[in-house]
Amino acid sequence: MTRLLALFPLNLVAFPGEKLNLHIFEPRYRQLIHDCIEKGITFGIPPYINNAVSTLGTEMRLLSVEKTYENGEMDIRTKAVGVFRIEELFREAPGKLYAGAQVTDLPDDSVGDPRQHTQIREQVQQLYDVLGLRRLFTELPPNFRVYDIAHNLGLSTEQEYQLLEATTETARQRQVLGHLEHILPVLLETERLKDRVRLNGHFKNLTPPNF
Repeated sequence: MTRLLALFPLNLVAFPGEKLNLHIFEPRYRQLIHDCIEKGITFGIPPYINNAVSTLGTEMRLLSVEKTYENGEMDIRTKAVGVFRIEELFREAPGKLYAGAQVTDLPDDSVGDPRQHTQIREQVQQLYDVLGLRRLFTELPPNFRVYDIAHNLGLSTEQEYQLLEATTETARQRQVLGHLEHILPVLLETERLKDRVRLNGHFKNLTPPNF
């Protein structure tokens, strides 16, 4: 069954559970946030990729308006609550300035593969160590999902959207493992190169080969 959902297309991918802070300045989206406040509606963020609104998006719930400026602009806090598919897009929702769509809610399969989870954890630790971001790793809960780390893996917007397209956590795990197995050797080699550059010109204490 479809339902009408207000839309706020952006050049980003939001993942379920993510908290997103936004600055609202366009009149149509100021109207949208006022509707969220007065009518309790939610809105969707479908990623705007390659000059088009994507078919999938993430439903957002307004948590708070942190600041309202004299010109009507706002700073807001939101939270992503689920993924939807656009069935019919309207450049303007009925009687509104902002866009809307008839959407279908997509189920969330959150059960991952324990073995893949362990592999991801080990490789994420390596990645954050190389990038000097170990604090991000120590703050990860033991039962983290792919959605929890997706923005901290160096993925492009298109790659993040592919994660949104994956219908199961195990499929998302496979995508992340493929990405990490591709970039980690490159990053590790870059670190070794940097070490060799640092050593250039220093006195070297080397043991000659025995031949």
